[in-house]
Amino acid sequence: MILDRVLPFARTIMEKAAGPNDIVVDATLGNGHDTVFLANLVGPRGHVYGFDIQKQAIINTRARLKEHNLEERVTIFHSGHEHVAELIPTLHHGEIKGAIFNLGYLPGGDKSIVTTPKTTLQAVQSLFDILAPEGVIVLVIYHGHEEGAVERDQLLSYLTEIDQKTAHVLQYQFINQKNHPPFIVAIEKK
Repeated sequence: MILDRVLPFARTIMEKAAGPNDIVVDATLGNGHDTVFLANLVGPRGHVYGFDIQKQAIINTRARLKEHNLEERVTIFHSGHEHVAELIPTLHHGEIKGAIFNLGYLPGGDKSIVTTPKTTLQAVQSLFDILAPEGVIVLVIYHGHEEGAVERDQLLSYLTEIDQKTAHVLQYQFINQKNHPPFIVAIEKK
């Protein structure tokens, strides 16, 4: 297939935004796959800040980081992503090159615990404020469940209203797939 699938495309965007020595955010740790990717991307002198409200996500991510010997590159907060601006040290405000969200629920976890529009919107707004110029926020939106559809609608409503003088907002999705496939929205700060 020539066209990138959603998750590889999300990583391609992150690779264009960040690299060695940069500061990035994994706003939803999940099972740690993006955290490992980001830790490798920023290298030994960069840093990843990770957030999740679920203890199991933190356990899974720590184990994956340990397996790849990347623990020193990551600070994990057992907290919701809406607290990014409070928990990321102010010395890194304005230096964050990228952030990624995988919205929905923890794969293999409790499907009743999901990201919510209120906290996700707050996190996106806070992250945008502390991004570096040309920094990018990537949202992988899983909307195949009831709460995901509500979150999708509220996010899209908010994102389409962002002033084009402050950001580029891109939507990337396959429109002929069944069963509500995930899609990406990327926000690049000007």
